[in-house]
Amino acid sequence: MNKIKWQPDSWKSKEAKHLPKYEDENHLNDVLNQISQFPPLVFAGEVRNLESQLADVSNGKAFLLQGGDCAESFSEFNPNNIRDSFKVILQMAIVLTFGASCPVVKIGRMAGQFAKPRSQDKEIVNNIELESYKGDIINDIKFDSILRKPNPERLIKAYNQSASTLNLLRAFSQGGFANLNKIHQWNLSYIKDSSSKQKFQEIAKRIDECLVFMEACGINDKNVRQMSETDFYTSHEALLLPYEQALTRIDSTTGNWYDVSAHMLWVGDRTRQLNGAHVEFLRGIGNPIGIKVGPTTKIDELLEIIDFINPKNKPGRITLICRMGADKIASKLPKIISSVEKSGKVVVWACDPMHGNTIKASNGFKTRALSNLISEIEQFFQIHKAEGSYPGGIHLEMTGQNVTECIGGVQELTEKDLSSRYHTYCDPRLNASQALELSFLLSDYLKEKKIGLKKSSNK
Repeated sequence: MNKIKWQPDSWKSKEAKHLPKYEDENHLNDVLNQISQFPPLVFAGEVRNLESQLADVSNGKAFLLQGGDCAESFSEFNPNNIRDSFKVILQMAIVLTFGASCPVVKIGRMAGQFAKPRSQDKEIVNNIELESYKGDIINDIKFDSILRKPNPERLIKAYNQSASTLNLLRAFSQGGFANLNKIHQWNLSYIKDSSSKQKFQEIAKRIDECLVFMEACGINDKNVRQMSETDFYTSHEALLLPYEQALTRIDSTTGNWYDVSAHMLWVGDRTRQLNGAHVEFLRGIGNPIGIKVGPTTKIDELLEIIDFINPKNKPGRITLICRMGADKIASKLPKIISSVEKSGKVVVWACDPMHGNTIKASNGFKTRALSNLISEIEQFFQIHKAEGSYPGGIHLEMTGQNVTECIGGVQELTEKDLSSRYHTYCDPRLNASQALELSFLLSDYLKEKKIGLKKSSNK
């Protein structure tokens, strides 16, 4: 296909799906002009570091752990919530790193995941039709004729909350909270599953023993940064293109364009049209790009999209986030993996077991059964083993809060439990206990995969 010369606003020449319509365009433009003058939320050097680490994932040398809120909300913005979500991701990464003996690239769905595409543009309640809730950056979840109108001022609030969240995440990751010597201080009181708690405490004990030995050898957190700090990156769906454009800047050291709203952006299953505005925008920025791959994905089009966004086949540039559903993955994913691998395209293969497994409980709540999530993850690893490719990552909607939104697991949450602590603004999330439970499962799969790789290399 013919490419137009890329500029941050070249997406406007394409069809843009799932964008809100603002009543006052002048007001919107004034706000966007303000945001275009705001400081960057992330920096180009950080983005390049992430791309380098994702390149290691694509080569089977590391594993991607991406997780966080379905949709961040203004009302739940709280330092404790940010800390708890960061802590759970950190604990999951420890389990994966220790069990599978490979580095874990940690990316949060945080500090910008405020917009959500909706299947219906309008919502009807008691015969009243209003705009659907499309995320706090656009409108309000309260069913109110004024609050449901897209409001440009929300973009500034989203920016400010993202900046504050990133500031706290940097403090946690680099200010001592992630120090391995303090692993026993990471509170596990929210973990109701005694087996997961015991497993994590056993890992912590073994890490302590290793640290004592390393200290005796003169290796400690004062001379090895990785023992006291960790790299942590942010990501969100690049849905609200006017906002993303306002935060797209030229890096003075390279002359390349970067979207400084997050380290990694992804395009959703509903907006990844080859000739669409979202793909057009993403092809021009230097950030690593995720592409959601669902059961309706056309293989030929996907290959074209990958070429369009990553014409130089640069490792670490593309992550394919597969979200098929436990009942469809076996019939859909093998052909996609085979085609991409045969084409020679270098990608990270990540499993999103959340979005294809959403069901409606008998009491009306949207939920996800942990058994279905586990089934999709198991099949994801089995398919890659059969195809000879590397299952490089996991993409989860999760929270550090003790919510009751997904059913099953060792906590044995049922549909009756959903109403007790169902706090999500959009889709159901794993709670901290369920997320840690999944990390032990993933650790076992990765350990088996790594053993298989070693056996193959020894032949």
